[in-house]
Amino acid sequence: MNILTKYEEILLVSIFKLKDEAYGAGLKQYILDKTGKDWNYGNLYCTLDQLVKKKYITKSTGDPTPERGGRSKNYYSLTDYGLRVLKESMQLNYKLWESIRDMIPVAE
Repeated sequence: MNILTKYEEILLVSIFKLKDEAYGAGLKQYILDKTGKDWNYGNLYCTLDQLVKKKYITKSTGDPTPERGGRSKNYYSLTDYGLRVLKESMQLNYKLWESIRDMIPVAE
């Protein structure tokens, strides 16, 4: 079983959710909206590079756009392997939290 860091897990979930809109600024905004944490681009791209190296995601380059001064966006998508690892992580989290669910008071 592969154990993901929290950053890796958040990014994999974000890429899965955003699908064709999974690029740097879109991921950064999605993570901010969902977690309240504003990741800097250094942490974001460092973690994305790690996920590419682990073959959990792929990176592709879009067409240059005038609004970006002719620069291209890098898009990210889950591999089948990455999806499998994400599912394993979800199952592990469920098992861990299920064992103590009734012991933790619910915030009001």
